[in-house]
Amino acid sequence: MKPTELAILLSEGEGSMLEYKESLSASFARSLVALANTVGGKILLGVRDDGSIRGIKDSNEVRARIQDIARNCDPAIDLTVESVAGVLVVSVHQSSAKPVQCSDGFFWRQGAGTQKLTREELRDFFRSEGSVRFDLAQCRKFRYPADFDRAKFKAWLRLAKISTRARAEDVLVNIEVAERSGRKLIFRHAGVLLFAKHVRRFVNHGYITCLLASGTGKANILDRKDFDGGIVADIEDAMRFIERNTRASWSLEAVQRTNVSDYPLKALREAITNAVVHRDWFVDGSNVFVEIYDDRIEVSNPGGLPKGMTLADLGRKCVRRNPLIADLLHRIDFIEKAGTGIRRIRDEVRTWGGPAPLFETTGFFTTTIYPIANVRTQMAIISESEVGAQSRAQSRAQSRAQSIVDRVDQSARVLVEISVHALSPRELTAALGLGSKSGALKRVLRELLEGELIAMTIPERRTSRLQKYRITQRGVQRLAERTQSK
Repeated sequence: MKPTELAILLSEGEGSMLEYKESLSASFARSLVALANTVGGKILLGVRDDGSIRGIKDSNEVRARIQDIARNCDPAIDLTVESVAGVLVVSVHQSSAKPVQCSDGFFWRQGAGTQKLTREELRDFFRSEGSVRFDLAQCRKFRYPADFDRAKFKAWLRLAKISTRARAEDVLVNIEVAERSGRKLIFRHAGVLLFAKHVRRFVNHGYITCLLASGTGKANILDRKDFDGGIVADIEDAMRFIERNTRASWSLEAVQRTNVSDYPLKALREAITNAVVHRDWFVDGSNVFVEIYDDRIEVSNPGGLPKGMTLADLGRKCVRRNPLIADLLHRIDFIEKAGTGIRRIRDEVRTWGGPAPLFETTGFFTTTIYPIANVRTQMAIISESEVGAQSRAQSRAQSRAQSIVDRVDQSARVLVEISVHALSPRELTAALGLGSKSGALKRVLRELLEGELIAMTIPERRTSRLQKYRITQRGVQRLAERTQSK
């Protein structure tokens, strides 16, 4: 460093990367640690607080003391020392193995001051630097075997194709969800999230919330479910919620009629699994959300992108926030270990022919998947009022669909009407061309409900003014069978 450069540092004053010290005092180690724990910086020995030079003798003894203090930090701190115009300039490099501590504790740089980390700050620091993994941390409250769900464990073993002849304790240790402490088994959080009888006793935010809304916002929530049966069950339950609450149609052109989902279900499954694997489990009071709106499905998880990732890296780079959870789901083929989740979502949507998914990150990471346009078109063909807006091919298909409606009884006609979208009793009465809700229609609805061909959108409030009827998967199959037989 040249004297002119030193002069600039002295004119700037102390800051987050610069500190003045008159001598090599007992607080020197704290200053080294604070800079190493942030972004590095310089300590000017022989400079008063006001920036005036007091001076310090450059000797092998002083340099040796500086190096000894740096080596005695844990881990050792990398630095260089040079003498410039009576000042010893100590350049401290940012540590690649944070957090660093000295005998007085952990410190970091806040503005022009060196601050000792509180317990909560230290916890946040470890988490932000990736030094502590939630899924690998021990859950001391969990008691084996009292809190252990052997049925969940056996189900996982079957999916993982692991022999059940081995002792459960040995397998649990081998897959790293537990470790031995004398004669006890101490579970890690990953093991709790997969194999606890009651997950939320130990991880209160360990669940997935699924919402069904009317419209494109949250003003009118039709249904909400919280699934907390463990990671594997939660993913499966979330998918069943989507399948129950999204529309399906069938190909009218095919010789063999097949059901067509409104959304690419494989892509949605991948998005939900990704949200569980990559969520920040340290964020208390928040969980994974699956939200179904009229025009999209959003899957979000707390924590945003892991440190070191940007949106531009998605599909090309992988930083696993919860490596043990990822490994356990990989063993049962829920994910591919190579970090291909985003690419698989994009590929599935592209293969299905839908709009490109949207990825956003704030405090949450959100994947938005849109309905498939050609499926919506197929489903719309049974609405006679839309004939003028359809292409010639769509109009011909609509005519065929309407001719089917004319040949089936009122039960099938109800199924046809609500296969487009859920309808209230009043809307259904109008769609069927009835003056009022007749006794015959009430009987038809009751029979369809009993046969599980239709379902209420608010089953827990049967008389709600917001109540609507939607077709079930069984109803779609029944209607397809009826139309084929005509």
